[in-house]
Amino acid sequence: MNTLTILGGGPAGYPAAFLAADLGMDVTLVDPAPALGGTCLHRGCIPSKTLLHAARELAAAGAPEPGGYDLATCDLRGGPPCAALLERFRVRKAEAVSALAAGLDRLAAARKIRRIRARAAFAAPGRLVLDGPGGELPCDRLLVATGSEPVVPSAFPAGHPDLWTSTEALELPCIPDRLLVVGGGAIGLELGTLYAALGSRVTLVEALPALLPGTDRDLLVPLLKRLRAAFEALYTGTVATDIEPLSGGGFRVTLAPAPGRPAADGFPRTETYSTILVAAGRRPALDALHPGRAGLSLDGRGFLLPSPDGTVRPAGDCASAPLLAHKATHEARLAAARFAADAGCPGAAEALADLSAASGTVPSVVYTDPELAVCGLSETAAKAAGIPCAAAKCHWAGVGRAQAIGRTDGLTKWIYDPGTHRILGAAIVGAGAGDLLGEALLAIECKATLRDVARAIHPHPTLSETWAEAAEAPFFPVHALPRRR
Repeated sequence: MNTLTILGGGPAGYPAAFLAADLGMDVTLVDPAPALGGTCLHRGCIPSKTLLHAARELAAAGAPEPGGYDLATCDLRGGPPCAALLERFRVRKAEAVSALAAGLDRLAAARKIRRIRARAAFAAPGRLVLDGPGGELPCDRLLVATGSEPVVPSAFPAGHPDLWTSTEALELPCIPDRLLVVGGGAIGLELGTLYAALGSRVTLVEALPALLPGTDRDLLVPLLKRLRAAFEALYTGTVATDIEPLSGGGFRVTLAPAPGRPAADGFPRTETYSTILVAAGRRPALDALHPGRAGLSLDGRGFLLPSPDGTVRPAGDCASAPLLAHKATHEARLAAARFAADAGCPGAAEALADLSAASGTVPSVVYTDPELAVCGLSETAAKAAGIPCAAAKCHWAGVGRAQAIGRTDGLTKWIYDPGTHRILGAAIVGAGAGDLLGEALLAIECKATLRDVARAIHPHPTLSETWAEAAEAPFFPVHALPRRR
């Protein structure tokens, strides 16, 4: 039979369901949520980017939003304006989420995908037990796409109303007076940026020596400059310990050097915070599934391994790192094509070949201000692995469009093989960096060289032409002093 059961309706589950149905499979999708989209749509990517954009717009306007309030004159941390403004932000977020969710529901219905609203767990190999309608569900082929959940270390008082994960933070329950963000990855930086824009005094601590581990240091320079101006304090190599809830709300927290880090002046130090946002990472959401009952195993990092016979395959956050929605979508569609090919569905072999041809380059974007976007090999990773590489850069100070919009704090960078000039990786930090990364990703997928990019005529004045200027740098750059002969 050409049946497929999918657990999870997020950015792994629903694209896999759509492709499998298009290839002729009979698809059942099990998810406890009333709408498709998963964490990404309802509690992650879309809410956070909607709120970041709204806060940025309001701050940039310097004047009241229609029916709203001026950030320059409004104390967002209390009073009626705060409540009205927060509600306006919540409505905007809800509108974006509901519009996208409704579209997914229509697409699923058009494909006649059977949807079961329930939580599932393994009862035995090939059999699921549901906590909702249906009781038990047999499954000859199963795609597990249950996603991930926030990690809250045991040192933090889980369940305390003033302790947030990203889920609570995106509900905008209030604007804390003093917010401690624990974690200097993408989630911590983005939500710290959001609440700083809304008026919180934000302190961010990261246990590792630098933010965004693995990121080339030259890319962090313009980001750190703005973060330090926006945040009350930013500490790397620092941990939050001795977290004591206060009777009137909030916490008393000791900030201390991370284990193995040298002592620093003024540390340890004790501070009080209205709210703590824990952004210490996410882990695969697999505990409730009880994979052991089906003879399935986890790897050393807690990711689900496929069954030896190929009838159970994981995809997305529960399958492997990085935990990114677009990686989850590609991985899940590839798994769906494999299932369809195994079932002998017409067109499945061609779909599988197309999806398998991808290089596996996964882009990543941090939606701070400025944004930071990367794909392929970084200079740091190349040097650590002993891979010959060189960097070609374009600083935005001499870029017309950057000067026109007042955002010269950008850098565009290619990582390339110095012998062949083939592009190995790319990175960009600056306004709208995430939207500019597509050209670099395509260049890597097409195995392009710097000369390929440099000879393509880019529109002027734009920020996209920084890719061409960076590509020209090793040859005959326009905006550079002439080389001595």
